[in-house]
Amino acid sequence: MTEYKLAATAAMGLEGIVADEVKALGFDTVTENGKVYFSGGPEAIAKTNMWLRTADRIRVIVGEFKATTFDELFEKTKALPWEQFLPVDAAFPVAGKSVKSILFSVPDCQAIVKKAIAERLKTAYGRIGFLDETGPLFKLEISILKDKATLTIDSSGAGLHKRGYRVGQGDAPLKETLAAALVKLTKWNPDRPFADPFCGSGTIPIEAAMLGQNLAPGYNREFVSEQWPWIAESVWDRVREEVEDVADYDRKLMITGSDWDPAMIRVAEKNAAEAGFLDIIEWKTCDVKDLRLEGQNGVLVGNPPYGERLGEREEAEEITATLGRLMESYPSWSTYMLSSLDNFETLYGKRATKKRKLFNGFIRTDFYQYWGKRS
Repeated sequence: MTEYKLAATAAMGLEGIVADEVKALGFDTVTENGKVYFSGGPEAIAKTNMWLRTADRIRVIVGEFKATTFDELFEKTKALPWEQFLPVDAAFPVAGKSVKSILFSVPDCQAIVKKAIAERLKTAYGRIGFLDETGPLFKLEISILKDKATLTIDSSGAGLHKRGYRVGQGDAPLKETLAAALVKLTKWNPDRPFADPFCGSGTIPIEAAMLGQNLAPGYNREFVSEQWPWIAESVWDRVREEVEDVADYDRKLMITGSDWDPAMIRVAEKNAAEAGFLDIIEWKTCDVKDLRLEGQNGVLVGNPPYGERLGEREEAEEITATLGRLMESYPSWSTYMLSSLDNFETLYGKRATKKRKLFNGFIRTDFYQYWGKRS
């Protein structure tokens, strides 16, 4: 079986979590900034796309080499075995980026790579003139970092955060992959209560329910590589059958999502219905000061307002202080909050047991963790 060098791309700060997920699927990993490398055949591509909760994309690495001139970029790109990946009618747009490299003009690099691949394919398939590009899509990228060129093919299509259940969202939705990472960082298990007091469109509770019932995050969507001729349809069939085999649909969960805005609760309910969790997650319209938690040894996870906009910081600070006072009444519960407030611990009234730097989009945040006392 042919093996490929693969990379699961990750948001800054999530590489370790992504690596753990890849290892759990049975692959050895090497981690660098923003990437987790591993090797595998077509089934590895299908399986990681289907199961990775916190990765952004799965890329197939076609080649890596040093390039400091356009001639070098052209010839080394052309020397790669593109016919092993792209059929004669492949549509292959080329994206690009260049950082700290002599070849800094991204449009020129894209055009040269496109031309080199076309020349290779025409020779390999005995074609003269233009390639029609009417067949399956192969989204290529030329990335140059410190003069090292890496050519990859995106096997995911839409980013892996696109689970397929989000039919509505608020003004600042949390990415599904980050929401899943927050849940995984709590070490929550489905025997414990779980609550999100700032649920917005419901992403964190839905990701918790998906994890709690061991449901693959890609079960409700398609991937661009499903159209690739060298990944047999039977491979995808096997991976999807496994999703059904291991899903624990009967697992009872104690998950609650609440928000002060009834309009957002309605959006959350629609998203939960699309994901198949409408009757599994309890939704409440509730201000944080009125929150009441049921059960012992629960996990409270949230993405409270940051107060990034003018005039909103005071409100965000008051919410944080209110939350800190509230949780004094629930000593067995563990609290995990993602915030950009630099005075979060002061406002909360307690130093975090642990905190972890993460990025919510381009906003630098900390994930504050307060571990409860088991009752």
